[in-house]
Amino acid sequence: MTDRTGDRRGAANAATVLRTVLEHGPVARSGISELCGLSPAAVSRQTTGLLRGGLLRELPEPAGPTASGRPRIPLDLHTGAVGGPVAAGLHIGVPASTFSLVDLRGEVLARRAFPYPDPADPRLPGRIARELAAFLERFDTGRPLLGVGAALGGWVRPDTGTVVRHPALGWRQMPLAADLSRALGLPVRVDNHARAVARAEILYGPPEARRSLVHLFIGNVVDAAFGIEGTVHQGPGSAAGDVAHLPVPESRAACACGRTGCLQATASDTALGAEAVRRGIVPDPSVPLLVDAAAAGDPRADRLLRERARAVGRAAALLLDVFNPAVMVVTELSSVLHEGYLDEIRAAATGQSHVCDEPGRIIAPRAGPAVLPQAAATVLLGPLFQDPGRHTCA
Repeated sequence: MTDRTGDRRGAANAATVLRTVLEHGPVARSGISELCGLSPAAVSRQTTGLLRGGLLRELPEPAGPTASGRPRIPLDLHTGAVGGPVAAGLHIGVPASTFSLVDLRGEVLARRAFPYPDPADPRLPGRIARELAAFLERFDTGRPLLGVGAALGGWVRPDTGTVVRHPALGWRQMPLAADLSRALGLPVRVDNHARAVARAEILYGPPEARRSLVHLFIGNVVDAAFGIEGTVHQGPGSAAGDVAHLPVPESRAACACGRTGCLQATASDTALGAEAVRRGIVPDPSVPLLVDAAAAGDPRADRLLRERARAVGRAAALLLDVFNPAVMVVTELSSVLHEGYLDEIRAAATGQSHVCDEPGRIIAPRAGPAVLPQAAATVLLGPLFQDPGRHTCA
């Protein structure tokens, strides 16, 4: 009979060791034991397995004698150019997808955008798969490829790999993980992009994010995610995080649902791009064009981006009051690129919130402009750090 309790304990210990090295490495085995509280024997067992599995590597021993005279060989995550495993990331947006290769520390090693003129094209999933395959072939360096993490907006069920509903792309009940895995011949995991960014912050962001965080994603699709003690909440059917119709104080924007002031209608990239065209600021409804115009000194573009930032901040205040997290992460293009717009979000949020008067609790994603390439790969890397034994690359 299999010892399930021992299996679970071993998996938990391996995850503890791997996350300790992620946070503190390079670190010797004795240091791992001191940091995580496992016995030296348990650390030795787990590091042996993780070395064999290709997730850890030994570094040269530091020069000079040690206090005990025993060797203190440092261990680190295997991110070396020879043999260090990587994960592929796929972020599926409305105007474009982004492909990436990411190492165990969340560093984006390569990425490429794949724009498409018609998001409603029924052939789009197949085109994305073929372009991703070409990207992986082009950037193949012989390093072990763990698989593909895919992130997108809307209602996504990671347990079944299904896109339940993505209105902007017209996808319903799409078995995306299975379709991509069959096309690429690789393991594939999918999740909502707000949860993916939240997991990336828990893995690679500030320590406070591991206590509790709320992530608010503002793009063509508006989503949110909530995490506590290192776990991102999904809810029944993985439907948590739909904040498209969260009411934004002071907004009168008309929404397709029949109401006014909904977050999607007020602050999404779709709404912002349309308003920028209506005001004659940019010729096409493109938020990157609007951000570029503001950076080039167009006061109309700057004014509109600040209006959006304040609306996002007022919506963020509602989430702060409900969850009161240690950290609120906001993914919104202008504030990711320019601190001034993040300050607008902070001021509006703390001015509206009844529980948060600390602007520093509201932050941009640690990865900056690489947030989505990193987060997509984290859909695959997150489970690896939770159970390394199921994802070794030897």
